[in-house]
Amino acid sequence: MKNILERIKNYQPKPLGQKQSFAVLLPLVWGEKSQGWQILYQIRSRHISQPGEVSFPGGRLEPGESFQEAAIRETSEELNIPSSQIELMGEIDYFVHHGRTIRCFVGKILGDWQSIQPSPSEVERLFTLPLDALLMTKPKTYNLTATPKPAANFPFGRIPNGSNYNFGKDKRQVLFYDLGGENLWGMTAQFTARFIEILKADKD
Repeated sequence: MKNILERIKNYQPKPLGQKQSFAVLLPLVWGEKSQGWQILYQIRSRHISQPGEVSFPGGRLEPGESFQEAAIRETSEELNIPSSQIELMGEIDYFVHHGRTIRCFVGKILGDWQSIQPSPSEVERLFTLPLDALLMTKPKTYNLTATPKPAANFPFGRIPNGSNYNFGKDKRQVLFYDLGGENLWGMTAQFTARFIEILKADKD
């Protein structure tokens, strides 16, 4: 029993079914003249997964790396800037979906963002959206439903109602922003929307 207590006491809980861990950074940059604070986005290179999509810098954790360390490292690598140019401010809500945990940090990119030359192997181009405009823009919401499809050898005989068992459906909302002529949607749009909601809550 003593051994059990020690193992449970020192165990660090994680989401069941988690297979991969990722971290992203929601980067804030200062715009020229009267533009004020803006969120920096990137278009993913055609040479990597999900090519051409809008995203935040980020990626998978390396062995022994914390989520925060991964966010800084990935941002440094993708934007091709030193880690000293990244100032973390905090963390917002995160995703746990299909065996993946994705945590989102907020940070400032110091200096002139327009002088950044991102890694061409990972980033096609950069663009920004003004924070003031995002605060006044509500994303459009669309529903997406997926029905689970059990494998052919699934042991239906071992569960109540067999093949008629109600496994439920994966229902989620997908957000799209109509702003700046860019196709901002999905997880990146959801992190953006949650960040904006947090800012608005502070003003209420």
